[in-house]
Amino acid sequence: MASAIRCRNLKKRFPAWPEPVEAVNGLDLEIGVGECFGLLGPNGAGKTTTVEILEGLLAATSGEVEILGQPWGADDVRLRQRLGITLQETRLAEKLTVRETVGLFRSFYERGQDPDQVIAQVSLTEKASAQVGKLSGGQKQRLAVACALVGDPELLFLDEPTTGLDPQSRRQLWDILRQLRAQGRTILLTTHYMDEAERLCDRVAVIDHGKVIALGTPKQLIAQLGGEHFIDILLEGDGTLAPEELQHLPAVVSVRKEEEMYSLAVAAPHQALPPLLEFLQQRGFGLTQLTTRHASLEDVFVTLTGRHLRDAG
Repeated sequence: MASAIRCRNLKKRFPAWPEPVEAVNGLDLEIGVGECFGLLGPNGAGKTTTVEILEGLLAATSGEVEILGQPWGADDVRLRQRLGITLQETRLAEKLTVRETVGLFRSFYERGQDPDQVIAQVSLTEKASAQVGKLSGGQKQRLAVACALVGDPELLFLDEPTTGLDPQSRRQLWDILRQLRAQGRTILLTTHYMDEAERLCDRVAVIDHGKVIALGTPKQLIAQLGGEHFIDILLEGDGTLAPEELQHLPAVVSVRKEEEMYSLAVAAPHQALPPLLEFLQQRGFGLTQLTTRHASLEDVFVTLTGRHLRDAG
């Protein structure tokens, strides 16, 4: 597969006191043409810095970067014509209408799509004559995506496009991204939402402290946990167990404790539940809560880093 993005040993150091901050620390990535690729990590993990370097907005301290087969600094004007970018926070002129805004962005490109067609693609036709300042948060995000699409880009950078949106607006944007993926466009998506990555991305890279700590399809990363299901239990009262006491039970792959909750990764819930309940009864523990669920990318992240994706870096 041809590469749309390739970077090797990418580093970015910011001056700071008492010592410099290594925002990106030896990161390697290769993203194929036509992939929807997810970049995951908590705040401060280095993902936005990485994306800004790949977009050509920020110079790397060291390392190699190739975008659509060429490095930044060779023919940047022509390369930018092939990209569409939605920043983490997009501020548009609030007095312009939706149609005027998309038309303005279309004027920046030598070739592109008809603004009204792009507006329809992001389901904003009814708002085409409305001023940007009158739009809801979800509509503004869809407008930002329209501005990234109107140049008919080969490669799309979408930096946390659904952060802060209500569930309905998030799903509307998901539908747009699925359409773009079906068209064969290459998409680099950063997100805080594991369910978003699982539904939209062909592959994901988990970044922590400026490095890739896991890479693969969502299914591959989840399979690495050893158990595709979790049993979460909360004991009554102030009773406690050492996680290793549950580790030996049938079908239990691993156990972790977060505050008062015990999470058991299991190979098969129907094999793990009866001996688990029998063990707790023998030890005199009652249950306040018991839930079973499928393993997720969030579990992958917690297993790898010991913290949740939404925790501050």
